[in-house]
Amino acid sequence: MLISPSVRQKLNQSDHNVTEAEILECFANREPGDCIDTRAWHATNPETRWFVAQTDRGRELKIVYIFHMSGLVEIKSAYSATPNVKRIYEKYRR
Repeated sequence: MLISPSVRQKLNQSDHNVTEAEILECFANREPGDCIDTRAWHATNPETRWFVAQTDRGRELKIVYIFHMSGLVEIKSAYSATPNVKRIYEKYRR
């Protein structure tokens, strides 16, 4: 798992406050299905994916990442999932 210094700094800010351990827990606890971020200003190659899952302590997070063909998972963001984010995830995940 790759977390760039700038993303790591963002994760440490009070509006995110997410640890690497919590991100790993969400990957381990997630259910099948991701959403694809199709917004033009978030376009990446490979595509940006995201999901909502709980940490081992029950905190629901939105995890935003890129899965590279090499098998590397690059974290783009992670933060507490709002009710609207959870609704979108349930509606559009594939």
